[in-house]
Amino acid sequence: MTQDHENLRLELMTSVEVAKAVESGIRTVIIPCGAVEQHGAHLPLSVDADHADHLGILLAERVGQALVAPTIRVGCSSHHLEFSGTISLKDETFERVVSDYCTSLARHGFDRILIFTAHVGNCPPLAEMLPRLKSAVAPSCRVSAFTDSRAWLETWRDAVAEAGGEPIKVGGHADLAETSVMLDIHPDRVRPHAYQAGKLGLLSQSDLELMWRKGLRALSANGILGDPHGSTIAIGRHCIERIATLLVEAFSHPDAD
Repeated sequence: MTQDHENLRLELMTSVEVAKAVESGIRTVIIPCGAVEQHGAHLPLSVDADHADHLGILLAERVGQALVAPTIRVGCSSHHLEFSGTISLKDETFERVVSDYCTSLARHGFDRILIFTAHVGNCPPLAEMLPRLKSAVAPSCRVSAFTDSRAWLETWRDAVAEAGGEPIKVGGHADLAETSVMLDIHPDRVRPHAYQAGKLGLLSQSDLELMWRKGLRALSANGILGDPHGSTIAIGRHCIERIATLLVEAFSHPDAD
């Protein structure tokens, strides 16, 4: 990460520097969310948090006049708890953390808070809590959250196809897209020798209902949705670019919530 990127990270600034930034007109702050959960035998538990870290900086650069709050690294991953190492927050715990982030940041003068998650399992609780997040801060502070997991996954499929990969290998978890992203941002954390295919294709509504009810292992014994074989840095970079564009466009929409 370059020095310029570090200057966007609120946690690396002093309190005095943050106050001066707000006084100078930097009133937008981004809250990235991730997860600490299994990603098959070839990726670390940190994938979603690592991805959120990276996207938060890209989003701040493209939105402009914005800082990035520390990533909320642990999320709602109860459907992964049968796999060793996974740490999961209850929905109400996750909401309390996000709400406390929002009220703390609003208190210091930020009046636009943008929340996104690189872990699609956080999308349902984020969408459900959003009205309460809005009411937790003053009316002058606008809180928005991107919670469209289907758009995220479809964007990945399109990006993979555009970069020459096989969209059928995009399932949304430790798949061709996510593995390619990690090859781009943290190649040293990928174990290519351990690649395994999991359940192919995007999940149907009945698949999702089964997963929420019985856990991911009910759909995929190895915890993978998709197939990492064929992952490349080029595919990962294109996936990141397309998702960054998706987020910028969503947050730029006048009706964004």
